[in-house]
Formats: sequence, C-alpha cells, structure tokens
Amino acid sequence: MVQNGTLKVGDHFVAGAASGRVRALIDDHGERVQEAAPSTPVEVLGFNEVSSPGDQFVVLTEEDARALTRERQAQERERRLAAQSRITLDDISRSIQQGEVKDLNVIIKADVEGSVEPLQAGVVQFDTEEVRVGVIHSGVGAISETDVMLAAASSAIIIGFHVGPTPEAVRAADREGVEIRSYDIIYDVTNEIRAALEGMLDPELSEQVLGRATVREVFRAPRFGSVAGSYVNNGRIMRGMKMRLLRDNRVVHEGDVDSLRRFREDVREVAAGYECGIAMRDYNDYEEGDVLECFTHEEVARTLEASAASKTT
Repeated sequence: MVQNGTLKVGDHFVAGAASGRVRALIDDHGERVQEAAPSTPVEVLGFNEVSSPGDQFVVLTEEDARALTRERQAQERERRLAAQSRITLDDISRSIQQGEVKDLNVIIKADVEGSVEPLQAGVVQFDTEEVRVGVIHSGVGAISETDVMLAAASSAIIIGFHVGPTPEAVRAADREGVEIRSYDIIYDVTNEIRAALEGMLDPELSEQVLGRATVREVFRAPRFGSVAGSYVNNGRIMRGMKMRLLRDNRVVHEGDVDSLRRFREDVREVAAGYECGIAMRDYNDYEEGDVLECFTHEEVARTLEASAASKTT
C-alpha cells in the first residue's frame, strides 16, 4: 500500500535488507500500471530478494538505495552472527557436561514460507548428544550474497529448496568456498543431512579374535629373549597383529606379535593344528599353559540410532 508520494516504474527502492528497481506495478485488478498514488494497493516486481512482512518500503536515488542496502545487510549479518555467538557460548557449557558435540551448520532458503518449517524440523530431528544440526538462518527467496557471507562466517552449508543462488551469490560462494546444495524433495534433504551427520560420528572399534594358541614350552632366543613354543588351537596367529596373554583366564599382558617362526623359518601366519614359536614385543614372562590370543581392531561406521542409544545406556 502506497502511503506517501507516488510510486513509479523505474524507481529505486529499499525494503528491509532487500532492494531493487521497480520493473513493473500491478494493481488490485491484475492490470499493469505505470504509477501508483497514495492509498493505492500495488504489487511491485523488481526485488533482488524476498523482504519480510512489515519491512518499510522506501524510494531513494540509486546511489542512496545501494548505500542503505549495504548498511542494512551489514547490520543483519552482525545480528545473525551475534545470535550465533550466543548459541555457541551456551553450547560450550552443555558440551563440557555432555562431552564434545560436533555441529553441522546450515542455512535454509525455500521458495515459500510453508516449506521452511518442515525443512527445519526435518534436519534437526537427527540431533544426538554427539552430533547435531545448527540452523544458522532460514528464509524465503533466492540464495543471496548475504546468505553466502553468513555461511562463510559460520562454516555453514546452504540448502536451497526450489530456489537457486543469484549470480552474485554464485561468485561469492566460489570466492569464499561455500557449498550450496539445491533440492526439490524434502526427503533428499533429510537423507543427505543424516548421511553427513553419521559421517561425523567417531567410528566404533570392533574386536575380531583371529586365533588362539597354548604355550607348551618356553625357550630362549638370542634376538628375542624368551620365546613361547605354542600350539595353535583354532583360527590363525599372524605376525604384526595384536596379542593378549591370558593366565588363569586373566589378561596378564597385551602387545604386538613381534616374531613368528616355524622351526627356524620366519613366517607371516600359522594356522590351527600347527606348532610355532611366538615372541611378543617387550615381553618375556611366558609360562607353560598360558593362552595367547591373537586379535585385531576394526573401525565400524556408526549410525545415528547407535549414537542416541549409547547415551541412554
């Protein structure tokens, strides 16, 4: 609604952090008009990005419009960064109490307001006490240069839903190294966010027992000190793998298989049913009847469900 003066096609304007040049005016009958007098409702075409409801629409010279837009964008960026800093400071104490938390910061832009809320709900549903999504900013309209600069300052990725970046945003993203991802289906957004968060989880170490041997005789070797003459009961014993020594079902020592020999020959592994000489690195206190267990640790990727369950048990 025009309140003061006359709005004309070609006028430069500022509305909140948005700005532009009036390319067309459409009255309440859907007809294009060249100007709009006071108290006339019109639709304005020419915004460089979507403004918020209630933003004051002001007509200025082109130079003044650009200067005011830069000032308002800077103020908006500072406001958002200040809000982010407050969240981060609050999270520090929480992280100390709950353990280190890894954040995936995102900025969400959508074509309509009705898509923003389900997108936000969709990405934060995966939060656990180890990883979480931080929605730094969300809004309606094309991805702007301001969004890119905010993403660069907060180490965030930008998610566009049915919207793309402006040419200025594309150049800024290339310059600042900001990732922009565009989607048409909400499921694709949540699916990739889930995958990204699971990639941030520390892997779980899974132990795999490779084989067991029983010490039958202990003898000395010039290079290795004590050597455990052993019989492989099951599996296989492998040089270079981890090994634990059990005595009366108690773990006495853990170390690496430093030497593995059959008769006088160095071998890489010995299978079940064969005898061999085993020397563990920096250990000499073997006894007849000891059990030598060869094992390895493998890193296993964890899921968000596993992360959530580990904090409730």
